[in-house]
Amino acid sequence: MSEMILTKTRLFEGVWEGVLTRREEGEFSPDIEVTHQQEPVEGVEVVEKPEEKLWVVRVPVPLEKIADGVQTFVIRDRQSGEVLESFALLAGDVLSYDIRAEMALLREELDLLKRAFRRHCLDTM
Repeated sequence: MSEMILTKTRLFEGVWEGVLTRREEGEFSPDIEVTHQQEPVEGVEVVEKPEEKLWVVRVPVPLEKIADGVQTFVIRDRQSGEVLESFALLAGDVLSYDIRAEMALLREELDLLKRAFRRHCLDTM
């Protein structure tokens, strides 16, 4: 079990933000790395808030990483290699197919329910 806990707070204006806390007290300096397809993401900020005993982690989403499909970003502790959190961006034509397929299934289920309900109403009259 990790001694660090990273909790997402928001994704706003192209920046993923989270709060990093530690289970144990004492001197500590987090060493965080963020990767996308095993490549490091630049511009990651880890800002300490000693009065609150936490760190604010800010991960800018590079524009060149935004593309069709699912883009996954992994946040790790560099020293242990343990994954603390991850987030994914979903976009493009790949999703529209999934949504259209789901809508078609929902329509089919609704039609089935309508037929069964009409049959039920006719049988009870």
